[in-house]
Amino acid sequence: MHNNMKLSRVVPIGFGTIFALMIGVGLASKLSMQVLANSMASVNRTYQIKGSLQELEKSLINAETGQRGFIFTGKEEFLEPYNAATTSLPTDISQLRSKLSNEEQKRSLVEVERLTQQKLDELAQTIALKRQGKEQELRALVLSGLGKTVMDNIRRELNKMQSVEDDLLVQRRAAATQAEQLASLISLGGTLVAIILGSSVAIFIARRVVQPINQVATAIASSASEIAAAVEQQEHTATQQAAAVSETTTTMDELSASSRQSAQQAEAAANSAQQALILVDGNGLGGRQGGEHNSSLRDKVGQIAEQILRLSEQTNQIGSISSLVSDLANQTNMLALNAAVEAARAGEHGRGFAVVAAEIRKLADQSRKSAERISSLVSDVQNATNSTVMVADEGTKTVEGIVTAMNNITVNNQQISLTAKQQAIAIEQVVDAMISLNQRALETASGISQTKASTQKLNEAAYDLKVVV
Repeated sequence: MHNNMKLSRVVPIGFGTIFALMIGVGLASKLSMQVLANSMASVNRTYQIKGSLQELEKSLINAETGQRGFIFTGKEEFLEPYNAATTSLPTDISQLRSKLSNEEQKRSLVEVERLTQQKLDELAQTIALKRQGKEQELRALVLSGLGKTVMDNIRRELNKMQSVEDDLLVQRRAAATQAEQLASLISLGGTLVAIILGSSVAIFIARRVVQPINQVATAIASSASEIAAAVEQQEHTATQQAAAVSETTTTMDELSASSRQSAQQAEAAANSAQQALILVDGNGLGGRQGGEHNSSLRDKVGQIAEQILRLSEQTNQIGSISSLVSDLANQTNMLALNAAVEAARAGEHGRGFAVVAAEIRKLADQSRKSAERISSLVSDVQNATNSTVMVADEGTKTVEGIVTAMNNITVNNQQISLTAKQQAIAIEQVVDAMISLNQRALETASGISQTKASTQKLNEAAYDLKVVV
């Protein structure tokens, strides 16, 4: 990927090359067309020169014809061709000179101009002699052949110039043909080269740009799939975690109710012990009364023992529930650890969930510590309950030392009541922690669902990019 040229460089280079080639082909075509136009202009100018030479000869012939008609008839109207020729010939010669580019032709035109002037002078002389009525001199001048000689020389020079123009015409036609062929070759060749180079540039862009983009799209799609799988696993873990937290919360609610009931029973046991102590204190009033008090005392002690046994059973239940809470806290801790691992695998998308998972682990640790504290308190309650049971058994078997035993029972029951209250407070704290933990777990599940949707959109975008490329 790093060896491939960037799109911002490949596309300008590719299209810049095509544009440069098109400009080159356009310039070459323009130059070739300019050469062709110049060649065609030269050919047209040659035809114009040939036409001008023919017109020049025609004007001289017309002048000579008018001169002959005037000589034979003496009528002025026969001089119209002559007069027109004398007027147009200087202009025709001047225009012809501007069209000539060949030096030899220019020299020949100078000679033609001299001979033309000589011919016009000869014609003017014969016309003047005719007007003057000098027929003998006119006849002698015509028979001298001067006019014919000059006209023959003019025709020879004009034919010479025509021959040169014919040679130039052949050359210029060949040059025009070559220019036309060159223009066609440049046009067709340039088009062919442009097609070949355009195809090469397209292939180059496809290899340098499209394939890397396709690879990137494939990599994005693969990464999105992996992230989706990780997020799905994390979502499953968070769901389990939320269920475990919900179950823990329910259990802690039950534990809280049991703790309150235990505290009430402990308080009732303390009251019963206090009443028993009062009854014991009344034992010294008399023998008969003492017997009644002892019977009442045994009944009270029996009731106390029965209540303490029930308290022991409930304390065992609280211990079981506390163990279950500890197990659930450990399970929640493991689920939070798994969620943190899955969040780490998700990369940037799972960073927020890693923070939430860490908070969940902290709350799970607090729950576990609270459960351990509850277990410790339950153990204290059980020890105190066992002591109370032993004391109650001893009080049932013998009345001696009942006062001391009842004092111990009172103290133990007070300790049980205090411990139960502390246990209730601790359980309330655990319940609050479980509620907070449940809220965090729900937030984690919601965040993971959003990440899953974003990952799905990323996967769809990668697929669209791959399709477009």
